[in-house]
Amino acid sequence: MVTIACLLRRAAELDSPSAKLDTELLLAHVLQQSRSHLYTWPGKELTPAQQDEFSQLFERRKNGEPVAYLLGRQGFWNLDLRVSSDTLIPRPETESLVEAALQLAGPGTGWHVLDLGTGSGAIALALASERPCWQVTGVDRVAGAVQLAQHNALACGLGGVRFLQSDWFSALAGERFHLIVSNPPYIALEDPHLEQGDLRFEPASALVSGADGLDAIRRILVDAGAHLHEGGWLLLEHGWQQAASVRELMQHAGFSQVRTEPDLAGHERITLGQWQHRQQALAC
Repeated sequence: MVTIACLLRRAAELDSPSAKLDTELLLAHVLQQSRSHLYTWPGKELTPAQQDEFSQLFERRKNGEPVAYLLGRQGFWNLDLRVSSDTLIPRPETESLVEAALQLAGPGTGWHVLDLGTGSGAIALALASERPCWQVTGVDRVAGAVQLAQHNALACGLGGVRFLQSDWFSALAGERFHLIVSNPPYIALEDPHLEQGDLRFEPASALVSGADGLDAIRRILVDAGAHLHEGGWLLLEHGWQQAASVRELMQHAGFSQVRTEPDLAGHERITLGQWQHRQQALAC
């Protein structure tokens, strides 16, 4: 007899810092129950079909595949989002980018906002859920990501958010925004972390950005000013060791009031700056 309690004990087989949680999530998914149900009914026997489904998912997790991809879902902010191998898995540290953006303007502002490299739509949808009067656009180069973001928007009741396929600003000619946010690729090409953990399964195009990890940020900065209103803001997520370099790049691109905000762990994670076209022109 294979019971819930028997399968929960299999957590010891996982080489994962969250082995117990991973096992609970997979088992709850198979049973279509909450995690609390697992401990309320530990003696419940699984059907053969449920045993097979759990075994398949568990073996994939043992091979390192991220739980979010196995479940097809990931929580972010106050949203439950569908994810796929077309997109980066939304991470808790990126919620700091959402918080920084929300602090720039109160609920009554009617800003036009752009999320570059939107992936699953996590950042764009989090902002839209908190600021219903904002007009939010998300763009991604990958068609599958755009379709996924559109699905998440409808599932979250945020169908007013616009998602477009675009290589950064390529589909946005003539459009300007009060706020541009982005969690671009920022891992260096030879970074050993790319061969570890969840990163092995996530799309390289959403992770890797040249020899120093800053190529995507450099490209964004080339065109960001042309798509910002006077006094508009650019917010970028980056690696915690890249903050000084990103501040220098933003200042060189003509942004003022450049500063870096920490993430939940206290690491320098979000750098922002304000676009002052007149000031930039005078500097030139």
